Amino acid sequence: MTITVFANAKLADGSLRDIHVEKGRIIAIETAGEAAPSATAIDLSGDLLLPGFVEGHIHLDTSFYGGKWVPHRPCTNGFDVHERVAFQAENMAKAEPMAERARNQLDLCISKGTTQMRSHVMVDGSVGLRSLETILAVREEYQDMIDIQLVAFPQSGILKSPGTPQLLDEAIGLGADLVGGLDPASFDRDVNGHLDVVFGVAEKHGVDIDIHLHDAGSMGAFTIEEICDRTVALGMQGHVAVSHAYGLGDLAPDAAKKIAARIARSGVSIMTNAPGNHNFPPVALLRREGVTVFSGSDNIRDSWWPYGDGDMLHRAEIIGYRSGFYTDDELAAAFDIVTAAGAKALRLEGYGIEVGAKADFVSLAADHVPEAVIAFPTRHKVFKQGRLVSENGRVKR
Repeated sequence: MTITVFANAKLADGSLRDIHVEKGRIIAIETAGEAAPSATAIDLSGDLLLPGFVEGHIHLDTSFYGGKWVPHRPCTNGFDVHERVAFQAENMAKAEPMAERARNQLDLCISKGTTQMRSHVMVDGSVGLRSLETILAVREEYQDMIDIQLVAFPQSGILKSPGTPQLLDEAIGLGADLVGGLDPASFDRDVNGHLDVVFGVAEKHGVDIDIHLHDAGSMGAFTIEEICDRTVALGMQGHVAVSHAYGLGDLAPDAAKKIAARIARSGVSIMTNAPGNHNFPPVALLRREGVTVFSGSDNIRDSWWPYGDGDMLHRAEIIGYRSGFYTDDELAAAFDIVTAAGAKALRLEGYGIEVGAKADFVSLAADHVPEAVIAFPTRHKVFKQGRLVSENGRVKR
């Protein structure tokens, strides 16, 4: 099979290299200009070459991106998950077809450099398996452009939504990759009962877990401790994530450090998108204690907020800005959260710019990683297994 050489690529360490790719994998990395001329060569002209970005938390089934504008509807008395879920159901009933909206969102994310994604898809008594079936079909359409993990997500609760435990079980058999949960204490008001279902489905099918947790303060911290304890008891270290974990941002420094050490020991990962109107996990503290922190866009122009552009470099900038990251090392940490740390949390095989890895990478006009995080480079190319899938914001099919 033909070897493609991506010539004159600037790596994160500043060196210029030629990247040799065969059958969608990197087979050699050599000093630029030392390899024999190749009939199939792509000259990157000194652009920075980075691993494809990891979109670790998104909702392909509920975005309105690319469709008609849906004005945001505030909660009646402060942020309330139950009310937001109700607003979402009303909006979804009037939205464009789900498959169309999912494609629009995928095109957006791919065009911004995402090559790996984890999407939560509603699976509960309110929608059954219909949403999952639709997104599974869309995933099949995009299999050559992006890798997508799907989480069976009980948006309407597990115990409060009749039939949901069985539906989550069926969802894994249908093709979902993970099982999710939602605010066991405040939504279902039964931490043990909720987690019994989530961990039971995971243990039965041998799949990973990713649980939404919006609960603040001590309630959120207690739920995280319960999740950590179950993770260790079942030997699932490295296989469980908690998304949002707002409560970690409410704790005093000593309490936050103590629970961070506990999270690290359990191998539970924490996802944050650093939302603007909530406290969010203390990223630097968690990383210092050894916790894997990753990120995602979460909602893009949906019933929860009107924001989102699918750009994980922009997400890294937001995390850095809200975390008070200024030095080059801190900006590199923000970049790590949307790349290598995301790959670790999602347990991706063959990730990175190294021999043997998948040729999933992004080239862009920046001198180094800190500049890439803060400058929003507009000239870029996205490659999936060595094939160009997007250039300067335009997806290529």
